Amino acid sequence: MCPTQDDCAETGTPQLCDWGIEFYRTALAEGEVSGEAPECLLAMGLLRPLPGTGERLAPVPPDIAVTGLAWPLELAVLAHQERLAALRTSFHAAEHAYRDVMRQAELPIRLLTGEEINPALEKAVSDCTEELLTAQPGGGRGPEQLAEALPRDLALISRGVRQRTLYQHTVRAHGPTLAYIEQVIAQGAQVRTLNEVFDRVIICDRSSAFIPAGADREAAAILIQHPPLVEYLRKVFELMWEHAEPVTYQHGRHRPQLLTSRTRQNVLRLMVNGYTDEAIASRLGMSTRTVFSHIQKASELLGSRSRGHLGYIIASQGVLDEPLDEL
Repeated sequence: MCPTQDDCAETGTPQLCDWGIEFYRTALAEGEVSGEAPECLLAMGLLRPLPGTGERLAPVPPDIAVTGLAWPLELAVLAHQERLAALRTSFHAAEHAYRDVMRQAELPIRLLTGEEINPALEKAVSDCTEELLTAQPGGGRGPEQLAEALPRDLALISRGVRQRTLYQHTVRAHGPTLAYIEQVIAQGAQVRTLNEVFDRVIICDRSSAFIPAGADREAAAILIQHPPLVEYLRKVFELMWEHAEPVTYQHGRHRPQLLTSRTRQNVLRLMVNGYTDEAIASRLGMSTRTVFSHIQKASELLGSRSRGHLGYIIASQGVLDEPLDEL
């Protein structure tokens, strides 16, 4: 018996032992052999009896021997492949029906990430036929963003789409944003500013809305097409719009008057409530340097000796209740 026979029984695949290899070499060299042969050679078909010679055995080329052993396995594999293909075909109709139903029942809220955001937003905005509402916090927008937005927004206005945009008061000191605002207002858009805008939102025709999905507005956004949620966001926008200051251009004045006193009041109000300069800057859409400048100017006007003393004067003397032109 071959030393590898136990292994063959476990794996179901015949294996050559050392004795079998040497015996096969001898058979190849002599053309035929006789006597007891290794069982592995017989099991693998590498030795076959010579007809009419009794116990004489002839060697068989490996490619021929393996074909005889592999053919039943290949037939079995082919049968399994055919069965697998038939199984998939039988489920094809069910899969098609499943996808149709799931597509129709898809939730009207979708998370967009990275490169998905701009194409989805561009499509929704370009499909607008009645109204586009936008709230843009964070102060002035970059020149590249404005250059990209201007032709699109002017094209929408020319198609009769009403546009209303909310910014923070700080854009009234931002040249590129003011230049953009002046052009869209001249064509019929409406722009107002607030001290604070709750967050970015874009609402298209009361049918879809985009809001940020995290602190990084460029990384992820949520597309909402659920009518009650879109209507809720629209009501929030309307509430902000009612409290906002219109941006208008008077004859002989190229840019709208700055709201310095009102902005300073809001900076001081947030300071008294414990906000840091960084938090105030984020909420009001300005730089921390501008926040510091407003606090410094108020300190000079009120004669305070420190930030804590300034807070005491504001709280004790009702400074924030005074008319805007006195602060």
